[in-house]
Amino acid sequence: MGILEDKRRARIFYKYLSKVYDQVNPFIWDEEMRDEALSMLDIDEDDTVLDVGCGTGFGTEGLLQHTENVHGLDQSVHQLEKAWEKLGKYDPVSFYRGDAERLPFTDDSFDIVWSSGSIEYWPEPVETLRDIRRVTKPGGEVLVVGPNYPGTSIMQKVADTIMLFYDREEADRMFREAGYEDIRHREMGPTYDPDIAITTVARVPEK
Repeated sequence: MGILEDKRRARIFYKYLSKVYDQVNPFIWDEEMRDEALSMLDIDEDDTVLDVGCGTGFGTEGLLQHTENVHGLDQSVHQLEKAWEKLGKYDPVSFYRGDAERLPFTDDSFDIVWSSGSIEYWPEPVETLRDIRRVTKPGGEVLVVGPNYPGTSIMQKVADTIMLFYDREEADRMFREAGYEDIRHREMGPTYDPDIAITTVARVPEK
């Protein structure tokens, strides 16, 4: 387990990163990548969507282009404060401070769940994916963006010490173990590193 797959350390990390997050983020996760990921989802304007690990609201802003029924959750109050500055604390997004592993929502609450840049900090990713499946309606879609596993052995060793990195095969395993179907993956990234991220979309089975 990487050093940032610990919630206390992750909160401290984001306490300081939140000050510059919106300036640094575009070099890793930009609007073009966000729009490409959004194009993998079938979002209707009346869908209710949850953004897990919403951070400063970058993904949330993209979701608002498709539906007004958006909810955002993050464990870092410092990240949430940045999101509130941009989007307001209660409207148009309903924000919550909470843990991705213990989502404070009832079963079958959302048509779609989106999570970008969060899975790499989850100590138990399969269990967290199961809880996301729980709050997603049967037939609903879940999209997760995470860091693609590096191709070189040196960078793999560095990645393993920091947080969760994974490839298509590992993403497929995690989602299948968590009970999803119709799983598909796409690598994406900025021009200097076009496969830095891996985006997975999967469907919650009908009951």
